Amino acid sequence: MKNWNIFQVRLDTAAISLSAICLVQCLIVPIAAIIAPTVSLVALEDELFHIMLLLFVLPVSILAMTLGCKKHKTYGVIVYAVAGLSLMALSAVWGHDLFGETGEIGATLVGASILSFAHFKNQKLCKACCH
Repeated sequence: MKNWNIFQVRLDTAAISLSAICLVQCLIVPIAAIIAPTVSLVALEDELFHIMLLLFVLPVSILAMTLGCKKHKTYGVIVYAVAGLSLMALSAVWGHDLFGETGEIGATLVGASILSFAHFKNQKLCKACCH
């Protein structure tokens, strides 16, 4: 049972790290594109990068939330996770068309922040119920 606890905590940590990558990417690429126009040709700005990153974020987040909620039985944290994941997915797939470039970045930042909060809360609840 202890190995599952460690695994679940590491999943939340991985999900928080992936959300942080989204945050950093969304903040650095536009600034770098202004400073050095050739940076805008880098694949990090490509929509494909957003979708690929989302394909890592989704399963890690879903698994971490599922394992955590089974453990601590506090299902309200899922609301935050679903909101964050939904906003990130919406932003990655249709963000540019719906919100424009600036709105897409903002929506991704907000979604990643909400998702990180959900994982932080999930991790905290798991640690509290195990001690």
